[in-house]
Amino acid sequence: MSNRLKTLKTTEEIKVRVQELGLAITKKFKGKEPTCIGVLNGSFMFYSDLIRAIDLDITCEFLGVSSYKNQKVSTGEVELTLDISGPMADKDIILIEDLVDSGLTMNYLLGLLKARRPRSLTTVSLLLKPAALKEKCDIDFVGFEIPNEFVVGYGIDYAGQYRNLPYIAILKN
Repeated sequence: MSNRLKTLKTTEEIKVRVQELGLAITKKFKGKEPTCIGVLNGSFMFYSDLIRAIDLDITCEFLGVSSYKNQKVSTGEVELTLDISGPMADKDIILIEDLVDSGLTMNYLLGLLKARRPRSLTTVSLLLKPAALKEKCDIDFVGFEIPNEFVVGYGIDYAGQYRNLPYIAILKN
């Protein structure tokens, strides 16, 4: 491990929490066939593990967004880089994000998806930084609340690096 990294959440802690989230989502959507939308690029590892922990028939979709531009803080401008492939009207949507910090990206995505008239829209984020929120942002299922530190690993990157770590770490200067 690089001396620039300090472990925040271990591989085992993540695995246990993802299983708990999968069970809670399974209970909430019992008897339904939700559409799980993963927010790329950062959520791909969490998304992959979470959908396998959901014991339901699901449909998988992806949205791509960018707001960091290789910086350690969000630019405040959200750019849609990949849109979902089909209509979402009258569907139960589960939006799966890796990290909510400012709330800007999540609120942008919620507005985008609500305009498509889903039956329901549920949000899941592996990580939430309450101290970093710039906008009120309600998340239905949160894996971990974390301090306002820049984190990498488990799909989350800094300038394209560290996505492959099986744990979450604070990236020190």
